[in-house]
Amino acid sequence: MDQLRDLLVDDLQDLLHAETQLVQALPKMAEAANNPKLKEAFEKHLQQTEGHVVRLKQAFELLGEKAQAKPCKA
Repeated sequence: MDQLRDLLVDDLQDLLHAETQLVQALPKMAEAANNPKLKEAFEKHLQQTEGHVVRLKQAFELLGEKAQAKPCKA
């Protein structure tokens, strides 16, 4: 069972890294957008992504693990 748990934690770390990168990139993308609807879409996506980060951190807490992002080689 430890191997399955370790795999879950590893995948959560990859996801946290990806979502954190999006939280940093989306405001820049929204600022650079010339189309108001595109800008709005980036801002909405940012709100959703921030929620993903919160839920990932909750998952780490439930597992008793430190919420640590790990870059994915993919």
